Amino acid sequence: MSGLDPAAMLPQLMQLGTVLNRSQLIERAVEHAGLRIDRPGLTVLITLRMADRPLRVGEIATRMQVVGPHVTRHLHDLERADLVRRVTDPDDQRARLVELTEKGAGASGRYLEALLGWFAEAVADWSEEDKTAFGRLLTRFVDDLQAHLVRD
Repeated sequence: MSGLDPAAMLPQLMQLGTVLNRSQLIERAVEHAGLRIDRPGLTVLITLRMADRPLRVGEIATRMQVVGPHVTRHLHDLERADLVRRVTDPDDQRARLVELTEKGAGASGRYLEALLGWFAEAVADWSEEDKTAFGRLLTRFVDDLQAHLVRD
């Protein structure tokens, strides 16, 4: 049989989930960053960090694939913790944008540094060709799986 056998991949996918959960990778990275927030709040911070610019609440929600009120609830906690702040949109004085504070940028940077460092260490002995292929194929797999699930 040629090609990919999804049944043959299932044990590795399940093992990956188990490794991520048992290693408490997210929790360890959160601790490394000195954060005391829940996962949805963390996702808001990382979304803003990856955008590298202030975003509207609706844009954050779209990137997180959730509804706006879900983001708004978490923004209140993040604002109280001085991790994000709302600023006026320069293109529309009536609208507000959300941006990381200095504290939020530092914490999200430390979080990503820890998490990405562990990922980099896991593939440190791989050839550049293997790293590039893995990154390309993983991105393609996630994108295609997500698109397929949205259609169903």
